[in-house]
Amino acid sequence: MRDYIKYLYKKLYQKFNYEVHKSLVLNGKILSDVNNKKEKINSLDEVEFQVFSQRGEDGIIQYIINKIEIPNKIFIEFGVETYTESNTRFLLINNNWSGLVLDGSKKNIDFIKNDFIYWKYDIVAKQSFITKENINQLLSDYTKIDDIGLLSVDIDGNDYWVWDEINVIKPRIVICEYNSAFGDTKKITVPYKSDFVRGKAHFSELYFGASLAAFCHLADKKGYDFIGTTSAGVNAYFVRKDLSSPFKKFTVKTGFNQSDNRDSRNEKGELTFLRHSERLELIGNLNVFDLEQNKIDSIKKILK
Repeated sequence: MRDYIKYLYKKLYQKFNYEVHKSLVLNGKILSDVNNKKEKINSLDEVEFQVFSQRGEDGIIQYIINKIEIPNKIFIEFGVETYTESNTRFLLINNNWSGLVLDGSKKNIDFIKNDFIYWKYDIVAKQSFITKENINQLLSDYTKIDDIGLLSVDIDGNDYWVWDEINVIKPRIVICEYNSAFGDTKKITVPYKSDFVRGKAHFSELYFGASLAAFCHLADKKGYDFIGTTSAGVNAYFVRKDLSSPFKKFTVKTGFNQSDNRDSRNEKGELTFLRHSERLELIGNLNVFDLEQNKIDSIKKILK
């Protein structure tokens, strides 16, 4: 009897979850239609909305894909955890794109494979700890098409070095999570370390990734224009230069937003809710790689 009750509970939960899912998607469709009627916008803030994304990424992505041709509707997203909150889930469901999602946790990948989306949509989930040494092979194993629609990079660590290394795909849209604690002037990133893990690198979890200036520098080198960030200061958006004419272009200064996230931790792993202006003091003595000076130095010295 107990097993049967558990079975019923599981089925009811799945049914409830599925109905909520459908409702969220329907609301997203309505908001997408509204955004797609906007010819010109002054900033990406104007088209933000959230269905499955962390902040307003779903709305921004829908707006961008409506303004450019994308013959190969393929996405690749790194660091998706359970994929319940992600940049591409709405693309998968609403727009019927196909894609590859990667995460280093077997538990997370098993969760995705047991989600209804795995049989209902064209998605491949693969467990892998991403490094610059393995990234091109991982991508090549999934697709031989280089002109894919979208790449989303969020691995909380070697993001700059991994995107820099990618040469087997040329996405039309690239989204990168930047570390706003690094400020809006210097082109800096954590030094490359193949086994970098955010939680182990520093207890605060504030030491990760790269500055917005570093990503804009890399984007320009790889042939992309910077078209803005989310208002919450989490993700930056880049569109290939041959396709970017419909969008307003930003400099690092004009496009920078401070992160609203207050997910800093103390040495016990407890949240401390530091505001943006308080974060650098905690990690100022840690080293980063200065791309302009081509050397490693402390954050405090570089940003002084």
